[in-house]
Amino acid sequence: MTASTTIDKGDSPNGDRSSASVLHQKVLGSRRLSNYWWATVVTLGATGFLLAGISSYLKINLLLVTDPTQLVFVPQGLVMGLYGTAGVLLSFYLWLMIFLDVGGGYNDFNQETGTLKIFRWGFPGKNRRIEIDARIRDVQSVRLEIKEGLNPRRAVYLRLKGRRDIPLTRVGQPLSLTEIETKGAELARFLQVPLEGL
Repeated sequence: MTASTTIDKGDSPNGDRSSASVLHQKVLGSRRLSNYWWATVVTLGATGFLLAGISSYLKINLLLVTDPTQLVFVPQGLVMGLYGTAGVLLSFYLWLMIFLDVGGGYNDFNQETGTLKIFRWGFPGKNRRIEIDARIRDVQSVRLEIKEGLNPRRAVYLRLKGRRDIPLTRVGQPLSLTEIETKGAELARFLQVPLEGL
């Protein structure tokens, strides 16, 4: 989910810093190990398919492990080239999301100033920087959403007066029940608001 940080007490093993007045939580975006893995796998596979299609057309072997020059260009080489092109476009998208760190950011809660700030990196464009500023006194509660099943969902939300619930956790891999309960309880205790959804 997030790595909480309270300033002035030093860093904890998970990167959290915390003091009596400031809670800073880092949110992991697209720069996850699983995203690096899939981007690499898709890039290698797509490059192989694309080179096989080109080798089939040119009758020149561009691959080290096999000889695609024996393939008939229409339909086999053409189809492999199309799959390779689609895969290269997908891998470009995956690497771009990793480079831009879409979804990454932080949650900052400051008791001294009475403010909170939620920041996330978005997709390129005018809304690339997503920032939500509010007053801590407008926080009604911290809500946990836990859904099990085929598509499990575990998230922490911040409920503010006059606004929709704001998600505070990362997108993608669901957090463990222990981790989400700990994060929710820590935030509710820090903000001195009720914890809902347990």
